[in-house]
Amino acid sequence: MPRPRADAPHVPVLLAPLLDALAPLRGVWLDGTLGAGGYARRMLDAGAERVIGLDRDPLALEMAQEWGAAYGERLQLIEGNFANLDVLAGEALDGVVLDLGVSSMQLDRPERGFSFMRDGPLDMRMSQQGQSAADLVNTAPEALLADILYHFGEERASRRIARAIVRARTEAPITRTLQLAEIVAACLPRPAPGQSHPATRSFQALRIAVNAEFDALVDGLEAAERALRPGGVLAVVSFHSLEDRIVKRFMQLRTGRAGGGSRHAPPQPEAAPRFTLAGRAIAPDTAEMQANPRARSARLRIARRTEAPAGPVDRSALGLPVLPAAGRG
Repeated sequence: MPRPRADAPHVPVLLAPLLDALAPLRGVWLDGTLGAGGYARRMLDAGAERVIGLDRDPLALEMAQEWGAAYGERLQLIEGNFANLDVLAGEALDGVVLDLGVSSMQLDRPERGFSFMRDGPLDMRMSQQGQSAADLVNTAPEALLADILYHFGEERASRRIARAIVRARTEAPITRTLQLAEIVAACLPRPAPGQSHPATRSFQALRIAVNAEFDALVDGLEAAERALRPGGVLAVVSFHSLEDRIVKRFMQLRTGRAGGGSRHAPPQPEAAPRFTLAGRAIAPDTAEMQANPRARSARLRIARRTEAPAGPVDRSALGLPVLPAAGRG
């Protein structure tokens, strides 16, 4: 999970290479993770005829009312999940941009419950609706908590942390971010200078589970395929290996570069490629990482839509983390 400085303003990650790769920017674009509007504003400034700003967080849309007024009808604001972006957009698109994960805007507001550095209610809901992280932490069986931490956060100490959470909640409900962060930190060695906070992986895992982020990501990639006109561009910025793996494999599958079969799974007849890759993944340069620590782990992948008809993707080939039905033993 990216962790900006407490006093850092929202800085869009990999913005310069994104705009360079997309130039010249024309037509109708959709920013599926509007946030504070960093990408949408720059796309409009760079020549996009119109940008549809989509976000599941009502706060993002509320904030955009102020800065978006300067763009008039060139900016259209829609509240919703990018998993349904083709339906919500309601028209063919020249480009789709997705900046995955939690935004600086959300991290910097303790009342949203995303940050392990500031005390606030243990919430983590991007849409501010449905089950909260506190609901999950206080009601989920120990085995399920361990699986979430392990598969969604790659936390090796998942069982130890899950056991500590269940033990703590028998004494008092876990309702605050710092309360949970302290429980997790007590299970792990003290980090060396420069290492991430001990609760980083656990908070990432719970946030992903609360917001069903991996399911939404695959749905959104499929929706972008349906919405993009031939020649349209799909650009995705991810911040951790699990997200990036899904995006990478989706693009490989849809460009016909996923590799052949094996003796256990013979090759299947190939469909016409739905995308062409626009080069390799782009990482931030040294200057951007120094100016914006949030960019450190970011990767930008870009693909361009072909004329082949859209269709469902084989999700078993995407490397999606899957929780065991009954938890690990």
